[in-house]
Amino acid sequence: MSAFFPALAAGSDAGRPALRCGADTLTYGALARAAGAVAARIGGARRVAVWATPSAHTAVAVVGALLAGVPVVPVNPRTGERELAHILGDSGPDAVLAGPGDALPAGPAGLPRIDVDLAASGPAVVEPGPEAAESPALIVYTSGTTGPPKGVVLSRRAVAASLDALAGAWSWTADDVLVHALPLFHVHGLVLGILGPLRRGGEVRHLGTFSVEGVARELGAGGGTMLFGVPTMYHRLADALGRDTALVRAMAGARLLVSGSAALPVHDHERIAAATGRTVVERYGMTETLMNTSVLPGAGPRPGTVGLPLPGVGLRLVEEDGSVLGAYDGETVGEVQVRGPNLFSGYLGRPEATAAAFDGDWFRTGDMAVREADGAVRLVGRRATDLIKSGGYKIGAGEIENALLDHPGVREAAVTGEPDPDLGERIVAWVVPVDAAKPPTEAELGDHVAGLLAPHKRPRVVRHLDALPRNDMGKVLKKALPGAG
Repeated sequence: MSAFFPALAAGSDAGRPALRCGADTLTYGALARAAGAVAARIGGARRVAVWATPSAHTAVAVVGALLAGVPVVPVNPRTGERELAHILGDSGPDAVLAGPGDALPAGPAGLPRIDVDLAASGPAVVEPGPEAAESPALIVYTSGTTGPPKGVVLSRRAVAASLDALAGAWSWTADDVLVHALPLFHVHGLVLGILGPLRRGGEVRHLGTFSVEGVARELGAGGGTMLFGVPTMYHRLADALGRDTALVRAMAGARLLVSGSAALPVHDHERIAAATGRTVVERYGMTETLMNTSVLPGAGPRPGTVGLPLPGVGLRLVEEDGSVLGAYDGETVGEVQVRGPNLFSGYLGRPEATAAAFDGDWFRTGDMAVREADGAVRLVGRRATDLIKSGGYKIGAGEIENALLDHPGVREAAVTGEPDPDLGERIVAWVVPVDAAKPPTEAELGDHVAGLLAPHKRPRVVRHLDALPRNDMGKVLKKALPGAG
């Protein structure tokens, strides 16, 4: 593996813009100096925590740690006291890196603190060589839906392989200017959104906080070429396109619009394409695997699919009995299993959990999908929460959610299953209506879904909510639905 950040090592493009976040702007020369100062201070540490605010300080801290060969534990500043204590106790960082103005709670405050100085000038740093490819780069904690969060150990090899595969699929180069407002403690925002452009030698502009105005500004007059977002962000952009001609021009001028972390509803795909002429590209990955698949730019609209496996990634669908599905019929549901250089090294300190997550060298994702005739993957939900067995059928919640969102009276929708003495499980739709005073009826929505999909996929129960519970990445927290889980 070559240098992780060739542009930092080159020196010839020191004046080239690298990073802008709010009022903070760093060229590649300034980034090399500031990150070099971080690397000099943490050299020899076993691992460090980074208080991952959406700031240039976070980017410099992570780059500095990678230059020093020190694994990073990104910490969500909004993490609750109990979970924070678990993450710090489990990972045992030697220090915490933070911005000078960041106020840290009791747990991190008890660690040696290193303030990141954007104006610092450290010595030139020689990156770890190819022999360090399997050494940890990041330890990212999962959401902990089935117990305390687990530390996912991502090697330098895995991060580089995933970013390089995306660069090939998306024709991502040093000429690209990436715009986003994603959190910097997850794979999406930190690995793809910060390390991705810096590895290419391009520029990243982080909005700090998402806003329609910020996207329009940076993609428009700002010259942004790529936009990364989650479905909640694209939904808000789609809502604004009808009244904001500057946003229409900005998004139409972007080279690549990418959505991830959850499925983008078909309705929002269609609204964005109609207004801008641009197709939103969806890709599929998770913390343990980084990126697995992507729709290819220019391949034409593929709403509802996450595309084909990336180069180097093996992907198969597996039945409950362990048999591998060979049919690409768009209907037969199986669990996604993947293998390749993009996979994590294991769960920190949990060899049994690591072993249980694999079938040989195939990682069990827990995601359920079907494959179209051309091999494209269409996710239908999580095995634990989104696979509904009703009346002898295996039904994915995702396709029903998309059908519900096609109804003009539905603003948001989630689908779960609950026990039923006759069907085994009945399909339950959780709906946020457009007009709370006149919500669509159970019969109306049932007929709507049955007409689009099949009668056995109709919701048997409809429950209205003011809003769906979501996490920081916009994913619906189904276990937090009233009475669910």
